[in-house]
Amino acid sequence: MSRRLAALNLVGVLALAVLCVFQWRMNRTLNLDINTLEKSGQVQAARISEQEKNLQGLSADLENFRGQLTRAHAELRDTSGKLQTSEHEAAQLGVERDQLKESIVNWTAAVQVRDERIGEANDRIREIGERLEQGAGRFNALAHRYNDTVRQLDELTTKYNALITQLNEARGAEPSAGKAKSP
Repeated sequence: MSRRLAALNLVGVLALAVLCVFQWRMNRTLNLDINTLEKSGQVQAARISEQEKNLQGLSADLENFRGQLTRAHAELRDTSGKLQTSEHEAAQLGVERDQLKESIVNWTAAVQVRDERIGEANDRIREIGERLEQGAGRFNALAHRYNDTVRQLDELTTKYNALITQLNEARGAEPSAGKAKSP
């Protein structure tokens, strides 16, 4: 029995050796799988950490973008309001420009009428000036004749007075009683 027991012991040892080899291979495979999974887990954790950082950066970028979008929208409203105001002012300026053009046309016509009237007035002034010159010439001639007449009258009055004086002296009367006055 000892042989049998030794054979059975050998078979048992061999079976145990096969079982140990099989168990060792299985543990080795599991250990390699665990190491691979741990490495994969570490890589995934690193990726998750990196993605969380990217997500935080993207969240910050999203908030910045929202702020920029809000500011851009507010600026757009302001610009739109300014544009409407500018368009309104431009329309008013266009109306004023048209009114000014019309005023200029009216003013130009009025200036032409005024110039025509001034020309007519100048012609009348010239005619009146010529008539005044003629009248002044006639007045001067009349004044000259009047002066000549007055001078002749003075001469005649002087001669008359001298004659009266001689006559009075010849009659024996006072010399100042019969003198004529000169004009």
